[in-house]
Amino acid sequence: MGADVLVVGAGPAGLATAIAASMRGLRVIVADSRRPPIDKTCGEGLLPDAVAALRSLGIELNSRLAFPFNGIRFMDEEFSVSGILAEGTAFGLRRTALSQLLIQRASEVGVEFLWGVRVSGFDSQSVRINDARHSFRWLVGADGRDSAVGKWARLDTRSECRARFGFRRHYSITPWTDSVEVYWGDQCQMFATPTGAQEVSVSVLTKDPRMRTERALLKFPGLARRLRGAPTLTIERGAVTALEWRRAVVRRNVALVGDASGSVDGIAGVGLSLAFQQAIYLGEALAREDLKRYQAAHRRIRKFPTRLNRVLLMMSESAWIRRKVLRLFAESPATFGAMMSFHTGQRAPEELKAREVFDLGWRALWA
Repeated sequence: MGADVLVVGAGPAGLATAIAASMRGLRVIVADSRRPPIDKTCGEGLLPDAVAALRSLGIELNSRLAFPFNGIRFMDEEFSVSGILAEGTAFGLRRTALSQLLIQRASEVGVEFLWGVRVSGFDSQSVRINDARHSFRWLVGADGRDSAVGKWARLDTRSECRARFGFRRHYSITPWTDSVEVYWGDQCQMFATPTGAQEVSVSVLTKDPRMRTERALLKFPGLARRLRGAPTLTIERGAVTALEWRRAVVRRNVALVGDASGSVDGIAGVGLSLAFQQAIYLGEALAREDLKRYQAAHRRIRKFPTRLNRVLLMMSESAWIRRKVLRLFAESPATFGAMMSFHTGQRAPEELKAREVFDLGWRALWA
């Protein structure tokens, strides 16, 4: 069996790439060792640029499919500041539900699936899937941070790996806010994302591998009070999150996408946004038979999120910096709103002038 494009990995990045390539007339096969529904620990918020990317792939989110939220709120023991998003453009959605939507759309556009299989024996024109060889013109690695495709293609050189641990659990409770709430503490953050009319997704990010949701809640009594008595709907899931990147994401007829191509720490909440944007550019590059276009686009679209990710990690690692920045945002909500509109895709990166970045840093220093 052969394909124009063989995608290894059926996470959101792999499925989105398969859809984008198939919509451009390519025959696509997706292979994964898992079987749906496929889950992964994440904050489960889809920001405006992720929603727009899904729309371009033929998936229109609405309040029947996902839970809309209208803002992002940062808070610690002293400060609380909110940024408002454009109405109806951001949603909370369980990762398994997102996976099902992507699989359904991929099937509609003709993508073929090989579930529960073992992919091995790579060469430049084929791979072994279980006991049979499958040929391809283009190979896409969407198989996560430890990508087997990336290792085989010698694309496994990483830079700036800053890893942390993430855990997530769902609670049966009516959402108390129309925002994603980000609770800041020393070396630890918690996120509350409404994902249903009677459901909230709660996640924690930390450097402590022993930290779990219940222990983290002791650091955030306000959130703990909200959740007191609420039944849990899911078991706690964990994963590693990291800020890292690869010097190259293409080699000959091989390309990497999503976490296989580099990742951002979950604190930024833009992992899915980046994955969907990458997938769209990669689908176009495959159709044009020019992976250099994808390499250039990949470098461009992750530039600003990476910079912002570093700032947020500095806030996580330094209580002094965190207090300075949150005080600035509390005293100047317009500044926080401008940063959030850029961060969530409502404002193009080109509109964020160097002067604004300089002014933000200077004001944070003296806040």
